[in-house]
Amino acid sequence: MSGALSGIKVLDLTRVLAGPWTGQLLADLGAEVIKVERPGSGDDTRQWAPPSLADGTAAYYLAANRGKQSLTVDITTAAGQEIVRKLAAQADVLLENYKVGGLKKYGLDYDSLRQVNSRLVYCSITGFGQDGPYAELPGYDYIVQGMSGLMSITGPADGEPHKVGVAVTDLFTGLYAANAVQAALIARSRTGEGQYIDMALFDCSLAMLANVNMNWLIGNEVPPRLGNAHPNIVPYQVFKTAGDSHFILACGNDKQFRAVCEVVGLPVLGADERYATNPQRVRNRNELVPQLAAAFLARTRDEWLKLLDAAGVPCGPINTVDEAFADPQIKHRKMEIHLTDSAGQDVPLVACPIKMSGTPPRYEVAPPKLGEHTDTVLASLGYDSAAIAQLKADGTV
Repeated sequence: MSGALSGIKVLDLTRVLAGPWTGQLLADLGAEVIKVERPGSGDDTRQWAPPSLADGTAAYYLAANRGKQSLTVDITTAAGQEIVRKLAAQADVLLENYKVGGLKKYGLDYDSLRQVNSRLVYCSITGFGQDGPYAELPGYDYIVQGMSGLMSITGPADGEPHKVGVAVTDLFTGLYAANAVQAALIARSRTGEGQYIDMALFDCSLAMLANVNMNWLIGNEVPPRLGNAHPNIVPYQVFKTAGDSHFILACGNDKQFRAVCEVVGLPVLGADERYATNPQRVRNRNELVPQLAAAFLARTRDEWLKLLDAAGVPCGPINTVDEAFADPQIKHRKMEIHLTDSAGQDVPLVACPIKMSGTPPRYEVAPPKLGEHTDTVLASLGYDSAAIAQLKADGTV
């Protein structure tokens, strides 16, 4: 069965996470993705280990490079630049995350490549975008989490700001970029012309603050750090239970709140005018939450989850990663997959979460070895065996 993006060819010049995440999603959806890497070393994340496969390939690299072909090219050489130009002439999409202007000196920037392929959708991913006072700065997820305000609202209310446990700014940007690429392809189907896409981690991280952004724009008060509490809904947070376990209570409306009060044996709180509506509970959270916290210490996590679920109140456990993979819902949804790489190794991977009835994501190619497809890709461009041998001898590929 063909994927939704079958027939689309993507040239992926990115490395580390935001760009490779974009390319992997496009590959999952059926695009042919050719990953261009530095000869000898490749994507930095190949060495970001342990853990790794038996051959040393890092788990980090495996997370973002499924479904791609690997071609090694030294783009600092004229011969390497010519290879990339030939690939771009055939491609529908080019992804890159070099520093602003980094590819122009090689003749591989958008303005240069559009001369050989006016239909090319060219997507640049940087920390701060192609213009503005920070355009020349390198982009690091951790730093952008801090600059965008994300860390200011993450962590305990009385402690230091925390980053999110994974590089979400990179991942946000990868998802936005994949959406932008597909939108540009749809636009091209009408106009016949490609276009340039400028994606910035800073922009995407700020945009993903969502309701917190709006709290500032509408309320004109700096959003506080609330730990595991919610700025706009109460009670909507983590509570400790007997036995030092914790669970999440996601009480989203007044009816659910009254049900919580009944379950914990405090119906008087449900009848209290100070807590009757969510806006009142938000205003009076400092009086309400300690009373609930004390009540939840009376039973274990699993006892509360069973009681609250029976009462129709959203709640859930805080699983470790191994517990999440063991969850029957995750198993039913087949979120863990296994592919065999070219060396015969079993490679466990996390499935694409998109479910489509007609053109589901496909999993045919494990993350490639460095340069695994160099000969095949070069041959498809018209290089014969002698020319390929010479390129290797010169260190171009």
